[in-house]
Amino acid sequence: MKSLMFLAAATALVGAQPALAKGCIRGAAAGGAAGHFVGKGHAMMGAAAGCVAMHHHYAKQARAQKAAAKQR
Repeated sequence: MKSLMFLAAATALVGAQPALAKGCIRGAAAGGAAGHFVGKGHAMMGAAAGCVAMHHHYAKQARAQKAAAKQR
């Protein structure tokens, strides 16, 4: 049930900002691989967590670039 909740949250984040989808895809790939090596059933949770983490990273990076461009 928790993995379904994480997957739904990650999907909602991607749907909200499609320009940052590459972060979700990259994070999901890395998290899924890491979760696969941890043990049975952790690949989906790793993918969801990786998606959320990288989506946050790219959103933060985009805000910083926007603020830097605004100061010029």
